[in-house]
Amino acid sequence: MTLTATEVWTRLLDRARTQLSDHIVDTWLSPLTAAEFSGESLILNAPDQFSVEWNERRHSAILESLAPVTLGHPLKIELRVHQERLQRSQMDLFVPVKGQERSVMAPERPRENVTLSSLNDRYTFDTFVVGKSNDLAAAAAAAVSQAPGKTYNPLFFYGPTGLGKTHLMQAIAQDIIRRSPATRVTYITTEQFTNDVITSIGKGAMHDFRRRYRETDLFLVDDVHFIGGKNSTQEEFFHTFNALYEAGRQIVLTSDRPPSEIPKLEARLASRFAWGMVADLGQPDLEHRIAILRRKAAMDHLEHTIPDDVLHFIADHVQSNVRELEGSIIKLLAYASLKHRVITVELAREALRDKLRANDAAAARPDRQNRMGAIQQRVAGEWGVTVEGLQSKTRTKNLTVPRQVAMYLAREVLGLQLVEIGQAFGGRDHSTVIHSLERVVDMMKDSGDFRGRVEKVRETVRHST
Repeated sequence: MTLTATEVWTRLLDRARTQLSDHIVDTWLSPLTAAEFSGESLILNAPDQFSVEWNERRHSAILESLAPVTLGHPLKIELRVHQERLQRSQMDLFVPVKGQERSVMAPERPRENVTLSSLNDRYTFDTFVVGKSNDLAAAAAAAVSQAPGKTYNPLFFYGPTGLGKTHLMQAIAQDIIRRSPATRVTYITTEQFTNDVITSIGKGAMHDFRRRYRETDLFLVDDVHFIGGKNSTQEEFFHTFNALYEAGRQIVLTSDRPPSEIPKLEARLASRFAWGMVADLGQPDLEHRIAILRRKAAMDHLEHTIPDDVLHFIADHVQSNVRELEGSIIKLLAYASLKHRVITVELAREALRDKLRANDAAAARPDRQNRMGAIQQRVAGEWGVTVEGLQSKTRTKNLTVPRQVAMYLAREVLGLQLVEIGQAFGGRDHSTVIHSLERVVDMMKDSGDFRGRVEKVRETVRHST
């Protein structure tokens, strides 16, 4: 398939949005237009010489690095001043040529219905790969897109970074807008919401702020865990949430942890976040990772560039999250391009050797994992609970204290990293582990009996492992 210059530039521009902020892309890259494509190079027209020099210094190398994964082969980017625009005023520099404005949806969708932030066209249900680790979340998202404000409201996604929370959230919006183009969508991060609160207070424009947020039909908020401890933001968010909920408007939230574990979150908000459906996204298993890589290869037309055995190799060695998988593909393509070699398992082994070393280090941890099991068993026995209870997400006091003790001993005796400890206790995040360690230290200072119990278990573990 032969691509035109415009098609090549469109693909590169879409890919650039995954690496650069929308502000940078809209300001510096969107004004560029495709002029010629030879197969090995792409010539872009810029508004003036300043734009040429700026993009050559700041963005040409990035665009060229994205070409292998976007097109399947390396590409040289060349910039020149558009002759037709030489007579335009400098103020016109950052205004895209008519017809080249980026729409966050398909061209026929009105942009005005999406406020404050843009949606990524690649984040749809069709491009989301469902597996055991995310099937509940995907099913809930599909149900909400079919009946917004009625099925699960709010819908709360949580899980570690890079596992598809934002993808599902935006897929809901894409699907709803596809069927009802007039839907008013507000998609923001918690940081944007907080900044808007601060700005509106400073300008005395809270009335406009409240009207703007409460007249939306679909309210999407990313990284809501950052709202913890921000009192003014929580107050406004609480009233915005109530107004939208009572009006039957759909609310979708994402976080790196469940509502009950967001630190310094007001109880009234935590309870509301859990009113509808709370769905977690976990790390994909091997089969799921292979399916993700195959889907990515198909989307980027790399089926004939990256053999299936290489995809299996990557899936077997990169196990953290989807972004790591995608990053491995990009690194492999760039490495193959620089070395002028065909992609094979051996080449992948060379290109991803840093990830392989990390994987080998992880493979050397079974002994520590066995010792972790011993710690959990000893603590469970001392406090009269079960190991399963320590590993569960239950937060009752009879489990919270021994769980914190087990985390403390895992750190003290085994020297495990915070993320490793969190994974051994129900996938808790590092801030929860830190809090647990600090809590045990404080309790040991306050109570000699408690300190004695902890030291008793510590000595038992040290002598038995």
